[in-house]
Amino acid sequence: MAGHKVAHATLKGPSVVKELVIGLALGLAAGGLWKMHHWNEQRKTRTFYDLLERGEISVVAAEE
Repeated sequence: MAGHKVAHATLKGPSVVKELVIGLALGLAAGGLWKMHHWNEQRKTRTFYDLLERGEISVVAAEE
């Protein structure tokens, strides 16, 4: 029995390439979400000023 070897998982240090790829993927995903949020806010602002310019809305409270 002493001659039999049991296969054990060997613990290795962190893989630099793997961590770079994961960091890059997470960074691109977060950046994409931020850009989508930014484009949505830009669209809202542009719509607001277009409506304001056409006179469809007003920022002055209506008097009763």
